[in-house]
Amino acid sequence: MKTKKSALGRGLSAILESPDTDITSSDISGNYVAGAIANIAIEKIESNPFQPRNQFEEKALLELALSIKEQGIIQPVTVRKLGYDKYQLISGERRYRAAKIAGHDKVPAFIRVANDQQMLEMALIENIHREDLNSLDVAISYQRLLDECDLTKEMLSKRVGKDRSTIVNYIRLLRLPAPVQVALRDNLISMGHARALINVENDDEQLYILNEAVKQQFSVREVEKMVKEATGRPKKKPKNQKPELPDTFREVRDSLISRFETKVDIKLNNKGSGSIVIPFKSDDDLQRIIDALDK
Repeated sequence: MKTKKSALGRGLSAILESPDTDITSSDISGNYVAGAIANIAIEKIESNPFQPRNQFEEKALLELALSIKEQGIIQPVTVRKLGYDKYQLISGERRYRAAKIAGHDKVPAFIRVANDQQMLEMALIENIHREDLNSLDVAISYQRLLDECDLTKEMLSKRVGKDRSTIVNYIRLLRLPAPVQVALRDNLISMGHARALINVENDDEQLYILNEAVKQQFSVREVEKMVKEATGRPKKKPKNQKPELPDTFREVRDSLISRFETKVDIKLNNKGSGSIVIPFKSDDDLQRIIDALDK
């Protein structure tokens, strides 16, 4: 029995079925079209203006350039078409720069169509998946995806393949005071240290624990112990202390805390009515909470 030929033709069906397929396509002018993988002159490609990474380690670039001299570029960069024979990088900035250092005049590139928002989104997501990225840079990239690409945390979770709780934990790092963020950025402390410090409400005590952790090179467990001692000191109970919230209300409160990324207090009276209190620290913090209500 004869197999029916596809009306699409081999090349077009290959593009539609797998955009990463290794084919080279051009129009009648010889200009490469979207969906092609082609060797494009480096001089015709400009850097990505939405590139979130602005520092590239020189030693690592030189090592990659030497590898490219020996092996060539194994994984193509990704570009979008700007116009006739002009392209702009979407991803692959390191490979692009290393190819220049290696003296290559062309790079293999996958060509696709993308608007400015898609460019930003793809660049940020690629940035998040870098192995050498520190926790603070990941947190900033997550926040930019939420703010600038109009994504909810659920949408972002699907985009980057991470649990929503993981994303929330990273974003919470941005609420830390500047000295703690700087220590995290400079790899003086790890994300585990920073997450423990979030639980300290008193700024002076928080900075004291930070300085001790850096000076004494404390492990995460040791910092957690210090935080527990600082936050677990017994407090005087008010005479008319109200009973703890029922489990159902605590679940609601915890859900709201996760959504708004701030403290939430549920107050109940003996008649069954009550109120939900969401504090804010500034106009910007209030606006962030309002924006979270719309998502």
